[in-house]
Amino acid sequence: MKLLINGKNTEIKSNTETPLLWVLRDELGLTGAKYGCGIGVCGTCTVLIEGKAERSCISPVSELANKQVTTIEGLSDEGTHNVQKAWMEIGVTQCGYCQPGQILSAVDLLSKNPKPSDDDIDDAMSGNICRCGTYNKIRSAIHLAAEK
Repeated sequence: MKLLINGKNTEIKSNTETPLLWVLRDELGLTGAKYGCGIGVCGTCTVLIEGKAERSCISPVSELANKQVTTIEGLSDEGTHNVQKAWMEIGVTQCGYCQPGQILSAVDLLSKNPKPSDDDIDDAMSGNICRCGTYNKIRSAIHLAAEK
């Protein structure tokens, strides 16, 4: 089976019912998406599928034929996406475990709503849990990215 990952057609050998997260991490070596809850609740495994933030831990690869999958590794070369730059400028990251999923959810939000309010951000990001509690910095970074 072939998947379109980060703009490249990629042949995979995993069983088609394997969750995308394990194909990305174990077969392709793309370790940006992290394992958190394994049931699609925490958002740590978030990737973009057709530009929409989705949980890779509950997305079997059989459902992804002909769909563009973007991981944090494919978002930009060298961390130059506006959201990544805002994250660095604000200094959002503490432990960093949830940050790839947070960033990709923010990219999805800004693609739909280029000037989100605090409530819009809180609502859109509510599915991404951060154990370090960096929510205020995440909100600030999203506002900063929206200005760029």
